[in-house]
Amino acid sequence: MKIINKTLLKIFFFLIIFSCSKENSELNDTVDNTIETLYFPDLDSNVWKKKSITELNWNTTQLQPLLDFLDTKNTKSFIVLYKGKIVVEEYFNNHSNTSIWYWASAGKTLTSTLSGIAQDENLININAKVSDYLGLGWTSIPLEKENLITCKNLLSMNSGLDDSLGEDVSPSNLKYITDAEQRWAYHNVYVKMQDVIANASQQTFTNYFNSKLKDKIGMSGIWQNLDDLNVFWSNTRSMARFGLLISANGKWENSQIVSENFITEATNTSQNINNSYGYLWWLNGKESYHLPQSQITFTGELIPNAPEDMFCALGKNDQKIYIVPAKDLVIIRMGEAANTSNFALSSFDNDLWEKINALID
Repeated sequence: MKIINKTLLKIFFFLIIFSCSKENSELNDTVDNTIETLYFPDLDSNVWKKKSITELNWNTTQLQPLLDFLDTKNTKSFIVLYKGKIVVEEYFNNHSNTSIWYWASAGKTLTSTLSGIAQDENLININAKVSDYLGLGWTSIPLEKENLITCKNLLSMNSGLDDSLGEDVSPSNLKYITDAEQRWAYHNVYVKMQDVIANASQQTFTNYFNSKLKDKIGMSGIWQNLDDLNVFWSNTRSMARFGLLISANGKWENSQIVSENFITEATNTSQNINNSYGYLWWLNGKESYHLPQSQITFTGELIPNAPEDMFCALGKNDQKIYIVPAKDLVIIRMGEAANTSNFALSSFDNDLWEKINALID
């Protein structure tokens, strides 16, 4: 009996030790495999957490060549976020973290996002006719052709309207070339979506923007008229905040600012002509693309050196928001044209990504 009791005691103690060892092992596994959560800076503070290049095991020797390259390319500011934290933040040519600069067409994505918010609130339906919100005669084309144009066509740049008549989007300057969805053309008529949102929300576009987006993610900045267009100006961190929101699928901490479904639609191919265009977002990794003021189909990726899953906001003279979901990166560049004046894509994009890759790979 004593032998049996001793045997049972040994088994009992063995089970306790094994159990504790297993629990400790599981605890260690949990600690070792902890996934770093996405960080969001406070709304009313300039404090923004940082993460070092060393912590990320990036190539520290390639940071200065990247910064030198940016400096020689008329850059004013450059930010790299990893999972929301600042890894690189540099200012050039007398620009500072409080200086404001224009987004140009990179700000188209603000209008896209506001369209998603308005749809989430059942104020608009992007598949509805533009004339449902602006009334008949918002163009000078025949009404049966005008009624073919939906809000989605404005967001996708396939309205069929003549893109060769300049910046003016008054009815007399909006003329017919072909039916909606038959032609992709980079056209300022997208700004009519701001009127759609204003009419549907019964307030100014700026007020709706401020209350539904800008204030909710702690952005600063103002809309100003530039060459007959409503252009957004802000500091660089405000552009980074917006990029962070989109990279988080429309969520800011625990608040869903714009639905994930809309962000998914907006950042995927929106029509069957320009594979590299969503709802005012440019898309990498596609087999072909079109460029502003051209009807040529270019074969290959938009930015070959950039990750395939990258999508971006591209503004005149190289205003950039790059978002790379697979690498948890948001990258911002503001400044003058790096080389020559351009509307969106330029050779600078591919050259810059060569330098970025040397740093992060």
